[in-house]
Amino acid sequence: MALAGKDLNVGDTYTECLVEDLKRTQIVMYAGASGDYNPVHTDEKFTKEIAGYPTVFAHGMLTMGMTGRMLTNYVGDGRLTKYGVRFTSQVWPGDTLNSTAKVEEINDGLVNLSVETTNQEGAIVLSGYAEARVD
Repeated sequence: MALAGKDLNVGDTYTECLVEDLKRTQIVMYAGASGDYNPVHTDEKFTKEIAGYPTVFAHGMLTMGMTGRMLTNYVGDGRLTKYGVRFTSQVWPGDTLNSTAKVEEINDGLVNLSVETTNQEGAIVLSGYAEARVD
């Protein structure tokens, strides 16, 4: 069933768990799928000794992709007209991510949403916006 503008109100929210206990395997699989083999995502020794991080961390685009799936689960496939984000914190193996879309405006068959993805500690790891067509 398609999301209908008449059923939405400014301030409405939709929240979804994106991943529980993100695995290193998922990060490596994303590296393979995306072709992004930056060693900070896959090479523990490099990440600790050269880059100075405590461990490898997820690609920002992996977090963006999972958040985008939440948005299409909410508004429906093929309805997003805009989607942009800012990465605000690293996502580490073991993290659990939850994402929320909030209705900011409804106008002429379009809904404008603010988007926020947080980890298990409530830290914001991604913030952004989306626009979608609604019936």
